[in-house]
Amino acid sequence: MTYLLDTGILLRLLDQRDPRHGSVRESVRILRRKNERLVTSPQNFAEFWNVSTRPASARGGYGLSGAQTEQRVRILERMFGVAYDTPAVYPEWRRLGH
Repeated sequence: MTYLLDTGILLRLLDQRDPRHGSVRESVRILRRKNERLVTSPQNFAEFWNVSTRPASARGGYGLSGAQTEQRVRILERMFGVAYDTPAVYPEWRRLGH
């Protein structure tokens, strides 16, 4: 089975200070041991970048530099596949919503 990891999972996986870091990390480990396919999307990477580089003084921001965020994105790219959108994705999503 394929699992799409959202931005919250990506952020918590790399933030050891987050109270849910341990449970997210363990969940990823369990799924990998079961040989499940773990992917994320370009949109999740964009959201990850936004939160990571937002000033720490701003709501939810991590205050990381571009270089620090780039390093984290590279780690995530090595860990997970990327499910790229195609032009057919949005119309299918709209169809499923009705």
